[in-house]
Formats: sequence, C-alpha cells, structure tokens
Amino acid sequence: MPRSDEAAAFFHAVYSAVQEIPYGKVTSYGHIAKLVGTPQRPRQVGVCLKHLPQDPDARFNHDNVPWQRVINAKGVISPRSQPSGTLNQAAALEAEGVTVSRDAMGELSVDFTEFGWFPRRLPSAEGEGSSSEDYDDDGDDDNE
Repeated sequence: MPRSDEAAAFFHAVYSAVQEIPYGKVTSYGHIAKLVGTPQRPRQVGVCLKHLPQDPDARFNHDNVPWQRVINAKGVISPRSQPSGTLNQAAALEAEGVTVSRDAMGELSVDFTEFGWFPRRLPSAEGEGSSSEDYDDDGDDDNE
C-alpha cells in the first residue's frame, strides 16, 4: 500500500534525523520524534525504523540509516518480534564501541550519560556545527 504524502514526509524526516546520530552514540525514539517536530509520536518513529528497507538501492536503507542507534527512553534496547533482533542491535552498537549491559531483568541497556546524544535541534538545522547550548546532556525531559 502506498504511503500518503504526509506519511512519506514523516518517514523521510525520521530517516534523515537518524542519519545525524554520531557514530558511537544513541538517542531515544522520543528524542527523534521531538527533533522532527512531532514529540507526541515516538512510537511512530519505531514504526519507521521497523519498516526501514533492506534494499541497498532504496534512498534510505539498513546500510545508510543507523537504526541501531535509537533505543527506548529507559536506555533499553526494545524487544523485537524476532528474538535475535535485540541481540543484533546490541552487536551493532558494540561494534561502534557502545557498551551494552544486561540489567537484572535481562534487558540490554545503554548508559545515556556516557553514550547519549540529545541535541536541542538537528545539526543540519544549524548549518555548520553546534554550540554547547544546543545540547541537552541529561536527556531527561527529551527521551520519551
């Protein structure tokens, strides 16, 4: 089923924003939603990433959108329909030098204080670089 123009624009915005997450950093679904102007839509960010094309010829695909860098607001890698999906995401993050820990509940998590990326706006919106005022280091109110 073809996407509406609005849905296509949202997918494009999400994929573009995720491409800006630096290597070795993670952010939350909610923060991506906020960065693209729809803070009430973190679950839809997850849907976009779930439907990221595998086709290397697609404009946005698994090779050029670092989907693994988006986790939930608790710093946990969200469960997938396939059990290996969570482990694959953890392995992809570890390959970037991100430490992934298993908590008491058996969930795989990442420490936002060490690896979190929570700019107030996308670097591309700034043109060149960002100042320290453009970052929210704690991520507390932004990573839903």
